[in-house]
Amino acid sequence: MIRTIGVVGAGTMGHGIAEAFALGGFDVRLQDPSAAVLAAAKPLIREELDLLVEEAYVDAAAAAAALDRIVPVADLSEAVASCDFVIEAAPETLELKQTLFAELDAICRPDAVLASNTSSLPLDGMTARLGPERRRRIMVTHWYNPAHLMPIVELSFFGNMPDEIYAEVEALHRAIGKQTVKVLKDVPGLVANRIQQGVAREVFSIIEQGIAAPEDVDRALKFGPAFRYATTGQLEVADFGGLDIWCVVGDNLLAVMDDSRRANEMLRAKVREGKLGLKSGEGFFTYPPDRVAAIRKQFMRKLVHQLKASAFYA
Repeated sequence: MIRTIGVVGAGTMGHGIAEAFALGGFDVRLQDPSAAVLAAAKPLIREELDLLVEEAYVDAAAAAAALDRIVPVADLSEAVASCDFVIEAAPETLELKQTLFAELDAICRPDAVLASNTSSLPLDGMTARLGPERRRRIMVTHWYNPAHLMPIVELSFFGNMPDEIYAEVEALHRAIGKQTVKVLKDVPGLVANRIQQGVAREVFSIIEQGIAAPEDVDRALKFGPAFRYATTGQLEVADFGGLDIWCVVGDNLLAVMDDSRRANEMLRAKVREGKLGLKSGEGFFTYPPDRVAAIRKQFMRKLVHQLKASAFYA
């Protein structure tokens, strides 16, 4: 049975994953090779938990208990040697992950399950240095950012892992309130990111063509398809509308929609200009430096409200 969680990488994704498991009642040991990143993790988690308390999503006692369950540990071996489940959230570099998994294989118990948060690197590539027994207990568990709020976790079932081990990991994530997606083939982007990129490709193209302004495109998405998608999946939407209608509309629209095989040129130009979004102060919209923290907090509040509402539809 999985009781103790190890999280390797305390940055954007890692700290949120640790927070989610701790909120779910699990003891978490959080490690990062950067002393500065590791030191910043618990204050950031405390700030995020405070927001959950403000929004009455968790009570103060539960938040304090979750924070106490997270133990930052600088040494990798000390952090994960006794853990039942270890997930890495390291940068998306194949060589780095190969090396890290080789280290984890040597440190962790033989019965521990190892996981990667990647959505872009192949499992076979990351585990190339591991033996067959360890490969039976290693998988992709891909979280969405912010990990402590986004309900989805994609779980790989690529043929290397016995059914009973997969079921144990699936039960672990469902125990902390996550909605799991079983991914049967090792493809770049898995499921959710591929869907997201399909939407983004058309959104960027619409703006590039001058069909609508950025604020109107986002409004169309938020109060059109995304409003419906919050409660109803695309396949349900198609069934409700009629597959014959979707077939006709597909024939009419897909021939004139964007079918690019690379990132949008307008998007690429913004990157060249240093217009990276919230992190730089400008992207499709502008973000005054003195408002960035408040904007980020409001984004989190919206997700908390959505999470509270989504419990009705789960």
